[in-house]
Amino acid sequence: MHRNSVSIIEGSVQSTNVWLKEIAEEIGEDDRADAYRVLRGVLHTLRDRLTVDEAAQFAAQLPELIRGIFYDGWNPSATPQHYASGAEFLRRVARAARLHGPTEASVCVEATMCVIRRHVSDGEMEDVMAVLPRGIRELLAPVQS
Repeated sequence: MHRNSVSIIEGSVQSTNVWLKEIAEEIGEDDRADAYRVLRGVLHTLRDRLTVDEAAQFAAQLPELIRGIFYDGWNPSATPQHYASGAEFLRRVARAARLHGPTEASVCVEATMCVIRRHVSDGEMEDVMAVLPRGIRELLAPVQS
C-alpha cells in the first residue's frame, strides 16, 4: 500500500473528528457519540430527500469517512422520498437520530447544517437547496442573525 493511501485515510479521520467536535459544540454536548448519531440522522434524512444525482454531488464534497456514513444503507431506487414539510423532515431526523421529538431535532438539524455549510461549498449548498421543497429549504436555511 502506498503511503499516500494511508495519509488519505488519516486525513479523513482527522476531518471527521473536526466535524464531530464542531457538531458536539453546536448542540452543547461533549459526547462525540451523540454528535455522530445526530450527523448520521441528518445526513440520511437529507440524502433520502435529494435526487440521486444531487445526493452524489453533495457526497463528493464530504470527507471520505463521512461520505461512507452518508451512503451507509442507501437505497437509491427509493429516492427521492416525496414529502414537502419541514415538520416531516424533523420527524424523520428525530427517528433516525433517536432524538426526543421535533424540538430536539430542530436544534440538531440547525447545528448540523451550520457545520455542513462550513465545509461544503456555497455552490453545492445552493444546488442542494434548489432540489428541496420550500418547507424543507426554509428549515435548512442559515439562521439570519
